[in-house]
Amino acid sequence: MSEVQVDKRWLKNYDRNVKPALDYETKTYVEKFREVVEAYPDKVALIYMGKRLTFRELDDLSDRVARYLVQCGLKPDDVVGLHLPNIPAHYISIVGIQKAGCVSTGLSPLLTPGELVNQIRDSGTKMIFTIDLLFGKIAEIADRIDTGTVVVSGIADFLPGMKRILGTLLKKIPTAEVTPLAGKKTLKFMDVIRETPSGPVDVKRGFDDAIFIMYTGGTTGPAKGAVLTQRSYMCNRQQVLAWTDILAEDTILSAFPLFHIAGLALGGFSMAHGTTQVCVPNPRDTHFIIEAIKACKPHYIVNVPTVFYELMKNPEFRRLDLKNLKWCLSAAAPFPKESIGELEAIIGKGNFIELYGMTETSPVTCCNPRYGVKKAGSIGMPVPDTEFVLIDPGTGQPVKQGEPGEIAVRGPQLMKEYFRKPEETARAIRNGWLFTGDIAIMDEDGYFFIVDRLKDMVIVSGFKVFTRELDEVLVNHPDIAQAASVGIPDPERPGSERVASAIILKPGVEKTDSQKDAIIQYLKEHVASYKIPKRIEFMDELPTSGVGKVLKREIKAMMMESKKD
Repeated sequence: MSEVQVDKRWLKNYDRNVKPALDYETKTYVEKFREVVEAYPDKVALIYMGKRLTFRELDDLSDRVARYLVQCGLKPDDVVGLHLPNIPAHYISIVGIQKAGCVSTGLSPLLTPGELVNQIRDSGTKMIFTIDLLFGKIAEIADRIDTGTVVVSGIADFLPGMKRILGTLLKKIPTAEVTPLAGKKTLKFMDVIRETPSGPVDVKRGFDDAIFIMYTGGTTGPAKGAVLTQRSYMCNRQQVLAWTDILAEDTILSAFPLFHIAGLALGGFSMAHGTTQVCVPNPRDTHFIIEAIKACKPHYIVNVPTVFYELMKNPEFRRLDLKNLKWCLSAAAPFPKESIGELEAIIGKGNFIELYGMTETSPVTCCNPRYGVKKAGSIGMPVPDTEFVLIDPGTGQPVKQGEPGEIAVRGPQLMKEYFRKPEETARAIRNGWLFTGDIAIMDEDGYFFIVDRLKDMVIVSGFKVFTRELDEVLVNHPDIAQAASVGIPDPERPGSERVASAIILKPGVEKTDSQKDAIIQYLKEHVASYKIPKRIEFMDELPTSGVGKVLKREIKAMMMESKKD
């Protein structure tokens, strides 16, 4: 496998400004960040509800966090959990943790108590930074974790004086009670900042040392911690910046949460590049996002597809002055190709980009070109120094061009390992290739199209059904807004499966048996008979993750449970 011949036909479609191979710096994150501070000390780093923090201020504040971690006895490679929305404390802490030589892990507020305990224990998290609004989640599990210190922020932290005072008095700024935790030290983030001396903290790190431990979805068991290194993350930073042509003088707005790898990449890459970022604490607050676009006039907007959908529903978004906008980027979930034209009618033709990545690859591996041809429904082509091959899951051999296969990827952005899970690591990385679990095809120009997740592929009497392909057919039906198909066991054929589809109908369409019959008839005209779902369930909404991915495992569980009733 390591010696496989890689068909790099995508190279002929690279933008002219992008080289197939890059010269990589060997500077750690902190070294690069300090270069940015020296070059742009008074440039705005973060815009937060009217407050503007410069890179000089970000440097000073992160120094204080780093010094506090060292004073508390944290050593290089100790893990700090970040259980925060996109507020200044989160960005400051990311940099401060790096300055202290520690490793951060994102703790999603959407995790169940059991999932949260598992991640904290598995990673050995020694300190947690959270916000008062989420403090109750930490309090609920406090007696089940060994973490010794909890640092608590608030929405009002760093707001301009009058806005902070009035917002607090008039109760327009949400807050929540913070209570003592038995056996643990609890203190406010702003007290850490005020009471800890400033001054650089110089903990040396190597280019192959860990930088983050970011946990994957855990759809087939407990979540696994992907160990990203300074090398993998900083190389991916150069790949992404070269590909997207982001400039230091620009402003970027993203609703991707920093506790997710996509948000961590964008936020971290930008702070080490000099780009101004607009903080979006609540990714579901589209009114806030629209007002931020009006006020800050970003050059780049990055969101999950569901956020773009909600923005497009709002007439105010369609009326925005977007002259400054260079591109919008979508990631983490597929963007229906039939909706791209509608979005580009607002943001400008050719200004929409989709990319592909995963936690294990720091995260970006494949992207549509910044300037060149963007193919609807495609994840684009591998970025510099990144190789893709498509492998037949049955034979373990590369497929013929145009046929579907599992993506195996090789490049400098690959993770080091799954934290303390050598067997899982060996299954995922074989001879230097990471097997992604995603099924794709490559067209004649070297563009890749995701067909399905390997685990979401349904086997019906020996025939393969790619559920994503079926879902795309379903959403082209005039009465269907969203669809997600899964496989459930076939009781009449042990070892085989049946297709089941969860469907959201468009407003005004009734959920009737005759509507189901009409959908089945439509499918008979568009797909092979074995692909037609044996079961259709109408739903008001589909379960999604914090970044908008449809959770097919939950749909499957719902289908299985209702089957028992």
